[in-house]
Amino acid sequence: MSQPAVALAPLPFELVLDDGEPLESEWHVLQILLLWALIRQAMAEQGRTDFYVGGNMFVYYSFEQARGVAEEMEKGLEKRAFRGPDIFWVGGVTDPDRNRKVWIAWEEEDGRLPDVIVELLSPSTAKKDRTEKRDLYARIFGTAEYFMGDPDRHSVEGLRLAGRSYQPIEPDEKGRLWSQQLGVFFGMWHGIIQGRRYDWVRLFRPDGSLIPTPEERAETEHQQVQAERQRTEAERQRAEAAEAELARLRALLEERGRG
Repeated sequence: MSQPAVALAPLPFELVLDDGEPLESEWHVLQILLLWALIRQAMAEQGRTDFYVGGNMFVYYSFEQARGVAEEMEKGLEKRAFRGPDIFWVGGVTDPDRNRKVWIAWEEEDGRLPDVIVELLSPSTAKKDRTEKRDLYARIFGTAEYFMGDPDRHSVEGLRLAGRSYQPIEPDEKGRLWSQQLGVFFGMWHGIIQGRRYDWVRLFRPDGSLIPTPEERAETEHQQVQAERQRTEAERQRAEAAEAELARLRALLEERGRG
């Protein structure tokens, strides 16, 4: 079921917030949540707060597009108007903590559109993601970097804007793609996320280490606490052993002195 928003003047129709379409698979749902969390963590590590990350959120870039979405929903027409990317990041945001249900570029965001977009491909969307959306992101959005994660090919592709068209981002020796906008590498990683073992699109620091999930950070902190406890216990045992040895030597010297 769609969820209309209160109309923003001067729009003569209600903005659609959600068209009720389910995501393609469990992987798509978890991957969106994963990237949303990882991008925020990467920004936190870099000390950045002037950004916004959206996941599975409508992006309205023009009055005509918004009207097209509204008409399609109202009349039950085939969905042709652009809704939004799977994940997007906007830098230089002056009010990053404002509650947003949609991104309305021309009315609320000073005309800003995503600087980085990630689309998660599927058999039903791959062609459109590689053609129509690629063209839209390059010519209309001016999105600096466009990444595509493909669960079937177990790969991630990257494009960087050069003029008004995209050029492939060359992978490094590990097959990872550098994002100039985010200051991280995109790459594939096989492991368990939320109890599910898949190939995931992950973010990596410039030194090659993984940007951790909240669960991974908690596990690392737990291991550090355990290691510190073990170190403290080992030091206590060494101190006790040293005291015992010192007491033994003193007793031996006293006994010899009496002899």
